[in-house]
Amino acid sequence: MRILIVEDEIPLAEALTQILRKNNYTVDTANDGESGLDNALSDIYDLIVLDIMLPKIDGLSILKEIRKEGLSTQVILLTARGEISDKVKGLDCGADDYLAKPFASEELLARIRAVSRRKGRVLEDNSLKFGDLQLNMSTLKLSKDNKEIKLILKEAELLELLISRKNVTTSKEQIIEKLWGFDSEVEYNNVEVYISFLRKKLTHLNSQVTINTVRGVGYILESN
Repeated sequence: MRILIVEDEIPLAEALTQILRKNNYTVDTANDGESGLDNALSDIYDLIVLDIMLPKIDGLSILKEIRKEGLSTQVILLTARGEISDKVKGLDCGADDYLAKPFASEELLARIRAVSRRKGRVLEDNSLKFGDLQLNMSTLKLSKDNKEIKLILKEAELLELLISRKNVTTSKEQIIEKLWGFDSEVEYNNVEVYISFLRKKLTHLNSQVTINTVRGVGYILESN
């Protein structure tokens, strides 16, 4: 899962980044509303942790613009305000959840898991299922029945993306944008290498799940 943090308190943004990366999330940060909006509109993020009080453009305005553009990216609002009216305003603007500062890192992680479950992305233990496979994003372990194998982070992120887009073709461009960022200089052969790694691990598990190539388009995850 790729997460964007839009927070102008740099020490807090850095702390949240470390916590999320430690939990195997891919994280980008923006420290003002203008750059936060630009990043959000790229539509490469699964979730945005968005502060309301921001320089240049406030968080609610960013949220309104995201929804106006038709993006369904999940949004958790952060604010020092705790009044009911502020919570209602944020939720009415299209936020998926609301967290008042100060908060414990465990609560933020729980909120992320909760909004992800609502979208049908993950199970209670931060895992995803497809066919005969289960991918645990906390431990980076891929299992079938009682057999499991450890993935490296990029392999897990790639498989997570393919599972989230199951039975839909995903282009190499989409993979690069999701895994490395829209301004990345990563080339197509990097994607091909990780696809090859994953195919070998699926074979090792004797899984019925396959990553099929759609020539000239991309890849599709299917279960036989």
